[in-house]
Formats: sequence, structure tokens, C-alpha cells
Amino acid sequence: MGYNIAIDGPAGAGKSTIAKLVAKELGFIYVDTGAMYRGLAVHFLKKGIVPGEVEKIEAACEDAKVELGYENGVQQVYLNGENITSQLREEAVGNMASVSSAVPAVRAKLLDLQRNLAKEKDVVMDGRDIGTNVLPNADVKVYLTASVECRAMRRFKELEGKGEACDFEQIRQDIQERDERDMTREIAPLKQAEDATLIDSSEMGIDDVVKAIIALTK
Repeated sequence: MGYNIAIDGPAGAGKSTIAKLVAKELGFIYVDTGAMYRGLAVHFLKKGIVPGEVEKIEAACEDAKVELGYENGVQQVYLNGENITSQLREEAVGNMASVSSAVPAVRAKLLDLQRNLAKEKDVVMDGRDIGTNVLPNADVKVYLTASVECRAMRRFKELEGKGEACDFEQIRQDIQERDERDMTREIAPLKQAEDATLIDSSEMGIDDVVKAIIALTK
């Protein structure tokens, strides 16, 4: 049985960045569940499906195979054998993932893969419902959050750094809408597990957050 660290929290809280660093520090495998949902989202978009077309999303799950691989310790996501990692951070993909992740067939598709990884390996897994649903018996649970303004600014700077045109107010609105969807969906809504440690990173540096999580393992 692996040692499992579950990190949950809203979009833009820095979960992936922090989880990768914690995993590297501890020598664990990092599992980005959000990237897995984004992988399925790429599949849906390629089929011309738009968010909200639930029946088409359910049907499209049948011929989608999402797999994780690691190159030089960096997680790669494969969709039906194709490496689609570079497509995962596109805004359209993120929005589709947020909507489609509320569909039971989508969650069921990925749940076994996530749990089997955690059973076999020491992992740091981040997402929206890891501590509450995917790994309810995780050794360490963290709920990582930050203010909407802080999360929007981080995303704005990330896109700006890539040379992509972006509007701060639109990003802030998208994050608020995503929070609302994630927290109110019927299946595995985003919420802090009762036994999770709350960390608000709004005023914290990355190193401070990493140290705080590693301290919980001792």
C-alpha cells in the first residue's frame, strides 16, 4: 500500500505547482488528476461536443483511453496513444473539463485508474475531490486555497508569460464560475474534507506552502 498525500482546492490555487514540488522533495510520484479530466475534455472537443451536451459526452467516453506516462519525471498525458500534454492548459479545455467532470460517466472512467496508482505507489495527488472521494483514507489531506483575485492574477501572469492575449476581468469571472460549478455539482463536489488541513496560499510563497505540507508527513 502506497503512502498517499491528497491535495484539493479550487481552480488556480497552485495545487499542481505545489504537488509537483512536494512529490519531488519526497521522491513520490505526482498524479495530476485535473490533467486526466482535461485529457478527456480534449477528446470531447475534438469530436465537436460543446459543454452541456451530456449524452454526447457519455457516449464519447466509450472510445477514449486516457493514460499517464512519465518522461524525465514529468507527467505526460496520452489520449488514445497520442501525447496531448501541450494542449491541456488551453482555456477551452479547462472549461470543458470543469463542466464534463460533473458527468458520472466521466468520473467513473478515471476513478479506477487514480485509485490503482495510489494503491501501488507513494503518490501526491491533486484535484477537486481527492481527499473526500478518490482517496478518502489518504495519509495526509490538504485543502489548498487562495482568494479569487489572487488566483486570477496568477493565471493572468501565466498566460501573459506565454505571450497569449488575456483579459484579467474575464479570467476572474471564469474562475468564479468554475468555483460555483465545482462546489455545487451533485457528484463529488469540491469541499474541504473534515480531516484535511486548510492552507490559504494568498499571502504565502511557494516554498512556505511546500514546507507546510511536508511537515504534515512527519
